Amino acid sequence: MSVLIAIVVLVVGTAALGVITSRSVPGQSVPVVTDSDIARDFTTAERTRERGFRRRVRPWGLLSVALDVVVPMVLVLTGAVAALVEHVGGPWWWQVVVTSTAVLMITRVLTLPGAVILRRVSLEHGLAAGSWSRWGRDLALGFVLAWALGTLAILGWIGAARWWPATWWVVVAVAAGVLVVMVSFLVPVVIEPLFARFTPMPPGPLRDRLLGLAARDAIVVADVLVADASRRTTALNAYVSGLGATRRIVVHDTLLDRGRDDEVAAVVAHELGHLAAHDVRTGTLLGSGGAALAVVAVYVALAWPPLRDLVHVTSAGDPASAGALVAAGAAAGFLGAPFQNAVSRRIERRADQHCLGLAADPATVARMHRSLAVTNIGSLRPPRVLHLWFGTHPTSPERIATARAWARAHDLEEPGDLVAG
Repeated sequence: MSVLIAIVVLVVGTAALGVITSRSVPGQSVPVVTDSDIARDFTTAERTRERGFRRRVRPWGLLSVALDVVVPMVLVLTGAVAALVEHVGGPWWWQVVVTSTAVLMITRVLTLPGAVILRRVSLEHGLAAGSWSRWGRDLALGFVLAWALGTLAILGWIGAARWWPATWWVVVAVAAGVLVVMVSFLVPVVIEPLFARFTPMPPGPLRDRLLGLAARDAIVVADVLVADASRRTTALNAYVSGLGATRRIVVHDTLLDRGRDDEVAAVVAHELGHLAAHDVRTGTLLGSGGAALAVVAVYVALAWPPLRDLVHVTSAGDPASAGALVAAGAAAGFLGAPFQNAVSRRIERRADQHCLGLAADPATVARMHRSLAVTNIGSLRPPRVLHLWFGTHPTSPERIATARAWARAHDLEEPGDLVAG
């Protein structure tokens, strides 16, 4: 009976999540961009550089994605994880720690060569910055955080399955949803400072201008912070994060160092669009619901004996299920990427429209998107399948075309060729 209830919860919950998502983030038209459109705004040298960079990094990026999914799955399906559990022995929690550590470590080691090559290519193209030791420190710290949080989550999951064999899925689903919300509050003040230093933007005309934009939107932010991104990259970026008292706008120092205040204001106007639409809150709640439904899906899947035999586990409380959970998480992330990223692109397009309305300067917005594309070596015309699967943002040429369409719709002068201008 509990499995039937779980199936109903999964079906109804998934349908409800889909409806909420479509209503919270409505679709918008995507402009058609041709090669001639791209040639208007990017020089031959810039296009050649972007294609050359993508040819070198794309195979290694795709290989890393594949290994992240395939390695845990192979370890589970071949019985290597189950054999490790038997070999380790000891209390169940120790078996879980050793198993999850082994699966995560093997996966990281196998993807490390690709990460090294990606950084080397980024250095050659002037996109990466900083020393190899700093890069290694960040990589190691990221792994330790992922290992610690992942292992603790798996321990709680399997522990709940052992303590409440019939109803563990309810407990874990609720806990997963709550944890997603907690992470949204904690990341800005606990995790982000581990990788960058944040300082308040100094008083001056630019800060006043950015806070003025927020005031026009009737948005209260805790602060406008500057991140020392230049220690690691030359890429330009800004973002919003946090909820409630931890909500803030973060601008990379690389963006400020260019001295183009109009473009900085345009970037922040885009970020204010996320705050105006409550995108962080919406994303957190959708992620919370998705995490809870993922737990229910695993419970339903493990209720099927042939699947348990396939992954070499006896129950959800079996320490060997630690490997299965890692593999399931990787597979779910890969398979769910097209849907998550489709929503992400919708969110970004909505923020772009907000940016254009708030800045009321489509020429500057268009130049800003060109600057981001050139400096960050953004993909100008990615393969369609790859963009649909992995693209979190519209392409820069699409966003420039949107700025031109907005100008026409509001009877303003359309941004001209950006190469010439």
